Amino acid sequence: MTPTELVQQACPKIGALGSAFYFNPATLARGKELGLDGFRYYVIGRGGVLGNVEPAVVRSAFGYFAPELVTKIWSSATEVIEPRQGGREYLASAQAFGRSTFDNIDGLDAFNEAAGAINTATDDASLPLYAAFAAEPLADDAPARAMQLTALLREYRGSAHLAAIRALNLDPAVAHAIKRPDDVATFGYAEAPAISDDDRARLAAAETMTDEMVLGAYSAVDADGAAALMAGLTAMEAAVAG
Repeated sequence: MTPTELVQQACPKIGALGSAFYFNPATLARGKELGLDGFRYYVIGRGGVLGNVEPAVVRSAFGYFAPELVTKIWSSATEVIEPRQGGREYLASAQAFGRSTFDNIDGLDAFNEAAGAINTATDDASLPLYAAFAAEPLADDAPARAMQLTALLREYRGSAHLAAIRALNLDPAVAHAIKRPDDVATFGYAEAPAISDDDRARLAAAETMTDEMVLGAYSAVDADGAAALMAGLTAMEAAVAG
């Protein structure tokens, strides 16, 4: 498997698995214990690693949400919990999801070694949300570490993709509407923006650019590492589905 093939096969799995804990019942229950509904726990959880920043900074890092929505949710969430604490609680929820879901998977040590090598080989320049997540310590136990690394690599490609979208002068709101047409209102927009054929072409070009941006990091693993990464992702997919 070439590094390009690894990126093309692994990244979609990482994208889905890395968010699997977001609205899991246990995650929602922990948010409720902290005084936060699911959406506020999500926003303060993902954005909290950035620190006690203004809503505009969070919106910049997230990219796709309407500014007014981020301001409303972030501001109300920070009245309940300090951002860095919220970020660390959310990370703990990710780790807990890994422990409860991946505990019986064989080969996680090899997966973690491969995913860790990719994470170590990244360049976080211009990727602040990923860099903030990467600054947090990794869990010691294999199931929690596997979930954390998967979520971390999701943030890596996601941050790179947002940079690629802007590099190609595509409005993130338009990119979001193309990729998730049923989630326009959920992300705070009153209506979907107009979408042109040129917009769709730019988004396709951004996907290619994103793959190129992350290729160097994924080139850090050899054939055995690539196989371990894919085997772990496949096993984790089955565990989540089950």
